[in-house]
Amino acid sequence: MGKQKQQPISRFFAPKTTENSTSTRAPEKSREQVISRFFAPTGTELPQRPHPSTPPKVSATSVPASAPQAPVIPPSDASLHQRFVRKLLESPEHSSASLLLESVPLRTRSKVSDVLLMVEVGYRYRFFGEDAETAAKVLGIISHVDHNFLTASIPTFRLNFHLRRLVSAGHKVGVVKQQETAVIKAHGSNRLTPFLRGLSALYTKSTIEAAEDTGGHEEGLTGSNSNYLFCVVERSISIDKVFSVEGSFDVRIGIVAVEISTGDVIHGEFNDNVMRSGLEAVLLSVSPVELLLGEPISAPTEKLLLGYSGTASEVRVMCLYENKVDSVSVDNRQDEAVDGKRETNHHLGVEGIIAMSELAVQALALTIRYLKRFGFERMVHLGASFRPLCSNFEMSLSANTLCQLEVLKNKSDGSIEGTLLNAMNHTHTSFGLRLLKHWVNNEEVPSGTISKPKIGHLLSSVLTTLGRLPDLQRGITRIFYRTATSAEFITVMHTILLVGKQLQRLHLDDDRSNMETNEKIVRSGLLRRLIMTASSSSVISHSAKLVSCLNKDAADQGDMLHLFNLSQSEFPDVLASLTACRLAEERLDLLIIQYRKKLGIRNLEFATVSGTTHLIELASEKKVPSDWVKISSTKKVNRYHPPEVLKLLDELLLAKEEFAVTCKAAWNHFLTGFGRYYAEFQAAVQALAALDCLYSLAFLARKQNFVRPVFVDDDEPSQINIQSGRHPVLEAILGENFVPNDTNLHAAGEFCQIVTGPNMGGKSCYIRQVALISIMAQVGSFVPASSAKFHVLDGIYTRMGASDSILQGRSTFLEELSETSQILLGCSSRSLVIIDELGRGTSTHDGFAIAYATLHHLLEQKKCMILFVTHYPKMKDIRREFVTSVGTYRVSYLTNQKILPVGNAVSSTSDSEQESLDITFLYKVICGASDKSFGLNVARLAQVISNSSVFYFLVVLF
Repeated sequence: MGKQKQQPISRFFAPKTTENSTSTRAPEKSREQVISRFFAPTGTELPQRPHPSTPPKVSATSVPASAPQAPVIPPSDASLHQRFVRKLLESPEHSSASLLLESVPLRTRSKVSDVLLMVEVGYRYRFFGEDAETAAKVLGIISHVDHNFLTASIPTFRLNFHLRRLVSAGHKVGVVKQQETAVIKAHGSNRLTPFLRGLSALYTKSTIEAAEDTGGHEEGLTGSNSNYLFCVVERSISIDKVFSVEGSFDVRIGIVAVEISTGDVIHGEFNDNVMRSGLEAVLLSVSPVELLLGEPISAPTEKLLLGYSGTASEVRVMCLYENKVDSVSVDNRQDEAVDGKRETNHHLGVEGIIAMSELAVQALALTIRYLKRFGFERMVHLGASFRPLCSNFEMSLSANTLCQLEVLKNKSDGSIEGTLLNAMNHTHTSFGLRLLKHWVNNEEVPSGTISKPKIGHLLSSVLTTLGRLPDLQRGITRIFYRTATSAEFITVMHTILLVGKQLQRLHLDDDRSNMETNEKIVRSGLLRRLIMTASSSSVISHSAKLVSCLNKDAADQGDMLHLFNLSQSEFPDVLASLTACRLAEERLDLLIIQYRKKLGIRNLEFATVSGTTHLIELASEKKVPSDWVKISSTKKVNRYHPPEVLKLLDELLLAKEEFAVTCKAAWNHFLTGFGRYYAEFQAAVQALAALDCLYSLAFLARKQNFVRPVFVDDDEPSQINIQSGRHPVLEAILGENFVPNDTNLHAAGEFCQIVTGPNMGGKSCYIRQVALISIMAQVGSFVPASSAKFHVLDGIYTRMGASDSILQGRSTFLEELSETSQILLGCSSRSLVIIDELGRGTSTHDGFAIAYATLHHLLEQKKCMILFVTHYPKMKDIRREFVTSVGTYRVSYLTNQKILPVGNAVSSTSDSEQESLDITFLYKVICGASDKSFGLNVARLAQVISNSSVFYFLVVLF
């Protein structure tokens, strides 16, 4: 007999009904109905922390004992209840001070249709309606029907973990918290109304690291990852400009990328073609986690962005022109009055915006409007670090270069393993790695060396200490947003103070008295500026002042009631509120004298039992006044609260609640005051990040025995001269087994190499090696070679590999020619162009014609440095026209003739034997061209020709 099938637990968790189901179920209520039900008016208050499984209790004075537990609205009060719910949902004065979601605590589904709401109920956060169903799928929890609507819940102490899971799935999550306490509400004019709840925070992928309650922990995320919010607006180019000299552009695109957790703002404007190759390069470079599109937007742009995001849940669309004014919260208006130096710091944002182009300003306007919903727009006004997408001081890397050279991510799983960034990374801090990624992505040439043991040892000690602590850059930004905890504030300020004092041991500010000594310790002017910025006396004094205002032990424990150091008179409101609490306690304690006389007991004292204080404990036979309230009893004693004690206890509880509210307000005011110091603290942390990057490059050079590259002057011809160059990533794997190669390209002589040779012989490795060494040199790193001499490049362009893009409707050959077109449009005489097997995506004659014409154009018009890998032997004929500019090279190999027996299918028709070649690759690039590609050798390795029938047809064909 088979095992009985387990029945569903329908009694507790009602199964979801389907269209064909015959079971009856109450219709699921909308979010508005759920909210209306949740805030149902009764004559009592909702308990502050009810048991999760029990519904709110209702007072017997307002509802009869026989009434059901769920509150019922009398018909006569239905209109009043509707007006109350409407007023609660639309009342602006109860909006959170730290958040602007259209200045209301809750809105209808049409206003927050893209927000998944979590409502705080006692010890749990609950989801309702569609949100419960969504949360159940993402979090793996159970949703069930409660009071005729679907609900799910999580415990409050797991808020951080579940928020990150929901946000990682692409949802925008809103947290609704209780806005008032039971004690304060009992003494207020709204004591008969339900507890007020309001939307306290919104979370998305781009804001979660800076948001309250969840940021700073970096749980489930890599701390060095950037979380950019990327806004795109575009404008069509007139038809007469579409086919211009610059290329076939059809739109002009403006972008703004904001890293909210660090204050970094990237802006730019550029023309783009129908393939949106320029926008794709920016996306790969910035790697945003959230996209914001300004309408109207063209179909090719939308297709590219949706293809990049993978899901529309991470894409927000906003209208560029809208007759709507975002309201300003009371808290933001207070910030302007509190921050005495706001106008002084305001020029930072103004100067950054003035330098932006028209479309970039439009994108910034959309971004600010969007950030107002989260309360993060102050960063753009006061402390943002603006930088252009491209500048004359940086080398541009196209999307193909970043992807095909595996600069930031590998092509196998998209991680950092096996990339140039990973090979160069020896940083200690998260913010140092982020800066190094920016250096590698936008090649600058910092000039600085760490050559003395004293500074090297000191920097190693400082950076090791920073590596064990939380991210300082995100920490100071969270303080600026007023979302940091007291423990995080103390950690950040104390770390900056400690690091500054350690760096001051170098005495770099004593230039006049010890100039010679200092120059011997730190010879680089860049290093001197960075060290002095990170250890400036202003940063140290301000951090020491801020730390002295707080109690470190209380801050570590999150004790807001004992957080402030009141001896410095910095917090008069807190001191006054604390004094009121102490006076209430003293009045309460003095009552014992009255009861000693009244009861005739000289040694009578107040007792405390199970957390209940100020109890009068008397023998059981002792008679007391009738108005005394009996609290508890045993066989021998009874415990009472006299009416005077109850009254003063109520006043004491109210004073303590007001003290807690005052402490919280003082903490917010204290964090707001940090805004006046934010700019200099940000500069100090950025200096520490630069020191971390330079120390990483120095460690890499010493560990791998790299050499310092030499850069020629701008008036000299473009050139790349590398002796015994090695691949920086493969060398770390192969070690001494890696075969080095020389590269010599010179604009006044041979500036093009046509590289031929067998498959798997090392051609692609060689050209990638040249590109990666050039990138490392431009970053400012030592390079893997015996010597290297460069001219500063303005760009590296690549065309390698074969891939298609089905989602965007691009075939393999179209992708190949699009990349080639981008090279022809973007390169200059100061660029390095790498092309690998151009023309293989079509027939042989067409492919050869395209490859030959492309190389001819680059040689005749662009005259850039070229590495051209091909399997077309006739490509070497181009040397007849460009004798001195083109050189032919091949990867060397050895061959051994051996006799292989023919398979059964061949021997049945012939007794002959087929000759084959056994190839040994030497991976050395030498002069001369190769007329063979040895494709059959690769086929044999792939076991394609192990099949006898396949081998037979190969014999017939060749």
